[in-house]
Amino acid sequence: MSLAIFLKLVAIFAVVALGWIAGRARWLGQGDVARVLSNAAFFLFVPALLFRTTARIDLSAMPWVTLTAFFVPVLAALMAVYLVMRRFASSTGAASPSVRAISATFGNTVQLGIPLATALFGEAGLSVHLAIVSLHALTLLTLVTALVELDLARAHARSRGVEHSLLATLLATVRNTVIHPVVLPVLVGLVVNLCGAALPALVDETLLLLALAVVPLCLVVIGISLEHYGLEGSLRGALWLSGAKLLALPAMVLVVGHWGAGLHGVPLAVIVICAALPVGTNALLFAQRYTTLEAEATAAIVLSTFGFVLTAPFWLILLGWIG
Repeated sequence: MSLAIFLKLVAIFAVVALGWIAGRARWLGQGDVARVLSNAAFFLFVPALLFRTTARIDLSAMPWVTLTAFFVPVLAALMAVYLVMRRFASSTGAASPSVRAISATFGNTVQLGIPLATALFGEAGLSVHLAIVSLHALTLLTLVTALVELDLARAHARSRGVEHSLLATLLATVRNTVIHPVVLPVLVGLVVNLCGAALPALVDETLLLLALAVVPLCLVVIGISLEHYGLEGSLRGALWLSGAKLLALPAMVLVVGHWGAGLHGVPLAVIVICAALPVGTNALLFAQRYTTLEAEATAAIVLSTFGFVLTAPFWLILLGWIG
């Protein structure tokens, strides 16, 4: 691992530690500060980032074969974790399968992934990685939002003691999925993109300013949440989620990318390393949005980031052997 990547990891841990200290010292007040900051990110800063990214995607220049080789196994893994976890939803809450599914598949593609791709693969690799980033949140968060809203609609119907209506459940799911701080800005941005409309300079600068706050704010939220929840009682779940993210997911992408899509060289290496990135901060924002498994999501982010120091060299060596 290069010095630049190591320093990036240290910087991430430093900001998380600062958030932990802020939570411990109550610098930001006595209430549920983590949830307030998480809501700020979820309702203001992340939507700005998603809308701006979607509106500016150059769809004609996307490496669709490479993207397919990445997203097909990632989405398959998300659905597999979701379906398995639905067996335990009665004890952990209706939203828990979706929270664990996003924790096991959503990677830290921005604050760690971008400098990693740049350092390891240069401009050619960075262009592929940025194409993944442009669709990453759009694809995974949209799917998992639809899943969680469907489960919540079913649970709401059962709690009211009314007969389950497929049509009513689907209508509630569609409404809550579209009118959502993650999905709605993506859909609006996509419409702007397809219409060929350019964002006015003032609008673009405003969105960029909001988007720049996402990374540091989310890292501080992780630190505050870690101080608030601790690791006790969440290590078991966080360990298997970290293992799924750091080992199982990149293995699936490697198999599909190399032996399925015939990729090799830089494109293959980029998608495998992208899949091998630690759990991203959006997993915690999602958990806090639905007040489910926040401690486990926090622990998974921290443990997988530490674990990435050990697993990243393994994947780089394996990719070198494959060629």
